[in-house]
Amino acid sequence: MSLAAVATAVAGCGGSPTSPGSSSSSSPGSSASQLPTINATVSAGVVNVTIDAGSPLASTGSAALVATSSGTFLVFRAGDQFTALTATCTHEGCVVSGFENGTYQCPCHGSQFSTSGAVVRGPATRSLASFNTRFANNVLTITL
Repeated sequence: MSLAAVATAVAGCGGSPTSPGSSSSSSPGSSASQLPTINATVSAGVVNVTIDAGSPLASTGSAALVATSSGTFLVFRAGDQFTALTATCTHEGCVVSGFENGTYQCPCHGSQFSTSGAVVRGPATRSLASFNTRFANNVLTITL
């Protein structure tokens, strides 16, 4: 996905006029925990995130939001492998910010996604866009 496509996808983060927006609480009845946020910068279409012992992504099975000027990304760690997805829900553009039992949850209308981005529960019908990642020398690189 190009940087321009990411910017276009992220532009709708506020959802529709009927959406409650990207609130920090989970949807009613949901027990999803709010994901920790890591701030990162983008340079030449690449996001670099240092993963040290204090990082929310330090242990396998962990997940975090990575916030950049080009958008917000969901990142999941499985060993030394990372999955990076757009955090923009495909239903109405809210920021997916909850995580429970290996499932990302959108706070606006309750859509749920697997750590690979596939829809687990609607109303969303399309998977989250994914990005290539590389992990070396404690630095996660996400290519936009």
